[in-house]
Amino acid sequence: MNERRQFLASSLCAGVSLATWGRRSPAAEKNPPPVRNDAASVAYRLTREVPTRLYDGERCWCHPRAGVVPGGGKAGAPRVVMTMNTLNVSGSDVFKGMFDLRTDDLGKNWSKPRVVDSLAPRYETIGGQKRPVALSDCWPTWHAASGKLLGTGHTVVYTPEWKVAHDRPRQTAYSVYDPAADQWSTWRTMEMPAGPKFENAGAGCIQRYDLADGSILLPIYFSPPNSNSKVTVARCTFDGQTLQFQEHGNEMHIDDKTRGLHEPSLTQFQGEFFLTIRNDKRGFVARSRDGLQFEPMQTWKFDDGADLGNYNTQQHWVTHHDALFLVYTRRGANNDHVFRHRAPLFMAQVEPRTLRVIRQTEQVLVPERGARLGNFGVTHVNEHETWVTVSEWMQTWGPNYVMPVDNKYGADGSVHVARIHWETPNKTG
Repeated sequence: MNERRQFLASSLCAGVSLATWGRRSPAAEKNPPPVRNDAASVAYRLTREVPTRLYDGERCWCHPRAGVVPGGGKAGAPRVVMTMNTLNVSGSDVFKGMFDLRTDDLGKNWSKPRVVDSLAPRYETIGGQKRPVALSDCWPTWHAASGKLLGTGHTVVYTPEWKVAHDRPRQTAYSVYDPAADQWSTWRTMEMPAGPKFENAGAGCIQRYDLADGSILLPIYFSPPNSNSKVTVARCTFDGQTLQFQEHGNEMHIDDKTRGLHEPSLTQFQGEFFLTIRNDKRGFVARSRDGLQFEPMQTWKFDDGADLGNYNTQQHWVTHHDALFLVYTRRGANNDHVFRHRAPLFMAQVEPRTLRVIRQTEQVLVPERGARLGNFGVTHVNEHETWVTVSEWMQTWGPNYVMPVDNKYGADGSVHVARIHWETPNKTG
């Protein structure tokens, strides 16, 4: 119990104070006017809000991703619940706290971020040593068959000194949100097939797809012994409480002397499934008929044949029933000063036959202000809106190089909600 309190104390230090939180978007008046994108086959307007921000030179928010509880808000509106980690900027991927916040009126008012005890890190004995283990990279998504908001992510194992352990187990972690109690269940891990292949396997930062029968197609990445990381899609069941692995599809890999493939995200569009994949050198995309067995990957490119320019950073899908879009970061946007060119955050339409990004449709969702924007989420809120949520990750070219609080480019640790307002109602999901 004392160790648990120490975790909470470290998350609720002076750096995370009420002065950094906003019940209403502090930057609402500063947002640019709505912009239209009529180049895409489905027109939309874009607005942005900042429900909260955090940066004091020590911590910032990261991994803000939102899920909806249909009809759980006011006057029939959905309740939107966002989870996010705190990041200790002086280390590498040090996540000592998990928080959430919510809105019941489509963003007119947001609750204050609160620490979530049930999602906090905990100690486990691994390899004969007592180590902290955190849930991170979480993505809450509504599971219609069970009527539950299910958040999935993965575990990060640290040394006792809170350094990322590179020879470590990794597991898919999950939690279920109870809207009546406004609470998350204590996070659990999904059991995988026995053997060494999946000892380091997780679903961090992934976009899943739920089938009509309630089955979950859950993309994962895993590192078998003596191999770089591979990607597959697991078919899972979920009964409202327990997430269970059933089978997995073909295993995608690359032998290019990189760390391999990571952070896959899945969607379905017009009867086919599409998987987008992170790699150190370039982003990849693959197609499938059933969501399990995929055709060979191909590199993401623009429709003019030029490389998309995304590398070592995740990409995710925005799916309208009439058009498919990709959200990504890339080189070539006057952004050489940004770590791995992870800002601005772009969205463009994808031509599903060729799997090319239509350059003319590219739109900046969140502008570049010096901080990286590579860890983000996408939420189908209702037929009128899709939200992309992202925080300003206040590190630059390494874990020990942090931004000054008065960063000259303007980043201040904001959490951005980019709201895509569809001109044609979206029947997806």
